[in-house]
Amino acid sequence: MRRYLLGLYVLGLSFFGPSSNAQLLAQEIKPSWSIPPEIKWEAVNGYPMAYRDAGSGTPIVLVHGSINDYRTWNAQFNVFSETHRVIAVSLRHFYPERWDGVGTDFSIEQHADDVAALIEKLNLGKVHLVGHSRGGAVVIEVAKSHPEVIRTLVLPDASIEMPMPETTEAKEAAGSTKKLVGTLQTNLKTGDPVKAAEVFVDMANAAPGTWLKLSEPVKEMILANIYTGLGDKGRPLTSCDDLKKFDFPVLLMTGDKSPKKFELFYREMRKCKDDLPQTIVIPNAGHAMQRNNPEAFNKVTLAFVSQH
Repeated sequence: MRRYLLGLYVLGLSFFGPSSNAQLLAQEIKPSWSIPPEIKWEAVNGYPMAYRDAGSGTPIVLVHGSINDYRTWNAQFNVFSETHRVIAVSLRHFYPERWDGVGTDFSIEQHADDVAALIEKLNLGKVHLVGHSRGGAVVIEVAKSHPEVIRTLVLPDASIEMPMPETTEAKEAAGSTKKLVGTLQTNLKTGDPVKAAEVFVDMANAAPGTWLKLSEPVKEMILANIYTGLGDKGRPLTSCDDLKKFDFPVLLMTGDKSPKKFELFYREMRKCKDDLPQTIVIPNAGHAMQRNNPEAFNKVTLAFVSQH
């Protein structure tokens, strides 16, 4: 899936000498897959990262969750770009790449480094960073390792791994991500990606039948990214000490039909850092609240970022 400019690099060393090394190394990997016309790409950390970019003003960067891509934010993109510069990314190995799950460079930490590198490469300064579900784990990792790029952190149903109390409910919540990802990986090995996607979506939403209700474009997006599930290795542990270092405003969101584990995570986060806000509940929405009720989601998000 990649086209390394190794031959050019060797040729450059032979004919142009060491003085050309920096220029040659700057010619990082280019996509070996077609880039849809509505998006751009930028080489970050040796990977051609795809993203959509529009608008002007204080930047909002949108980070998608598992087996999704930049298109999960279609209902936000045009609205947010009326008042802000908006960057909707596709993380490493997600669409438009069609990845087979083979490799060692797929992780929350790698994706966080890529997002931070893109922010820096585009000279965005401090951004409003929004991460949904697994994307929430990515942006939390950005906040931990690259706090200098954060203006605010927006967490709709963020998937976070942190110490939980010894209760049955908490233990189930803590183990739910591992179970979800493990089930997806097992089902993908059966060779039926549609069935694997259906089981994953229904489990992720804690609502059987969710897959059947999705629009065809959303199903197509999920199936285009389904094999990224093979690379998922879980979430890095976030400690109370990590959270206490967050010196930027944070917005916590969930849907009124979302799995209850997300509010459990947020409750534990508030125990660590008591100035974190109460969770905003998006009505008539489940885990994919940005798609289920975009009007309410957009209103809450824009009201928050406009204050900062």
